[in-house]
Amino acid sequence: MIEKLLAAHTAGQLTFHGAHAALVNTQAFAAYLAPLKKTRWYVYAKRPLAGPKAVLAYLSRYTHRVAISNRRLIAADAKTVTFNVKDYRINGPARYKTMTLDVHEFIRRFLIHVLPTGFHRIRHYGLLASGVKADNLARARKLLHVAPPAPEPEDITAEPPAPLKPCPCCGSAMRIIEVFKAGEPAPHRPAAMRAAIWIDTS
Repeated sequence: MIEKLLAAHTAGQLTFHGAHAALVNTQAFAAYLAPLKKTRWYVYAKRPLAGPKAVLAYLSRYTHRVAISNRRLIAADAKTVTFNVKDYRINGPARYKTMTLDVHEFIRRFLIHVLPTGFHRIRHYGLLASGVKADNLARARKLLHVAPPAPEPEDITAEPPAPLKPCPCCGSAMRIIEVFKAGEPAPHRPAAMRAAIWIDTS
């Protein structure tokens, strides 16, 4: 690598700016690289991941991670939740413990990991960044001579969705589930809470 840098410098293929402007001089550049020649370089290489499925499985463990996975949940009832925890201050098998929390405290801690409105867990950068995505895709299709996908046909027979009324408190769209007169009990009764709590982390 050092030989390639020296060859590129001799051919005038390197440019230097700011504090490194003096490296344009051949002797100064050679003196700058001299300490690197004394370092023993070890190349670390291993086989690449086994295909797109392996890459997707690897990335999904981070992009779709939740506060706690199903396998850590041991037991749950109407009052408490018991789950496995790891104490990083302890080394060895003793670091794996169990913790039991009140249901409301467990849900409070779980919801701390839910992103606020407006935050995205996965963001696209580069070609798929939101601001330039449409232009980049159109240009890529043009360069690859690929026709854009045909728009999906609209279902004329489908009824138009009912307009959502704004909530009088916050102004957000309010979806009315049921309407009943004042003073009358609601015809629909919510089902009783199940004894066990199941958190789907898929």
